[in-house]
Amino acid sequence: MMVSSPFGGSRAPQGLPRLPTPPTGWPIGSYATYEEAQQAVDFLADSEFSVGDVTIVGVDLMLVERVIGKLSWGRVLGTGAVSGAWFGLFAGLLLGLFVNQGFALQLLTGLVLGVLSGLMFAAIGYSMSRGRRDFSSASQLVAGRYDVLCQPRSAERGRELLAKLALKPPPAHS
Repeated sequence: MMVSSPFGGSRAPQGLPRLPTPPTGWPIGSYATYEEAQQAVDFLADSEFSVGDVTIVGVDLMLVERVIGKLSWGRVLGTGAVSGAWFGLFAGLLLGLFVNQGFALQLLTGLVLGVLSGLMFAAIGYSMSRGRRDFSSASQLVAGRYDVLCQPRSAERGRELLAKLALKPPPAHS
């Protein structure tokens, strides 16, 4: 993760490399879900463990695309109109702030032009696909497992703490 300044310089947060590098450390735990790995690190933090030495690594990455629904002209045009309306309202608001004539008129003009342009761009985009992708979806990057790594200087203590966590009974759900 890089932190950039608006003046062009960039710096890495304290202790992190400037360029992408593979993680280092010894494995102290492996979990099926990110939530479980996160809970393990949270447990370490609650146990006064130096979590600055810990890294969660997603292994066996995969891109999962979940199909949300079928696209139709109505859905495409509706979505285009709504997104265009938001952009039009924003543009109308900015125009209304800097033009001394009829704030409400500027807002309404932006809304109408935004809806029309949203409809037009959505229609053009959907018609150009020619039915090759008649569904909407959401993509997510997930891992097959999540390993918790720790720097060697404190890995043994981390393993011991996570072993205690594994022995704790799961919380009862109500």
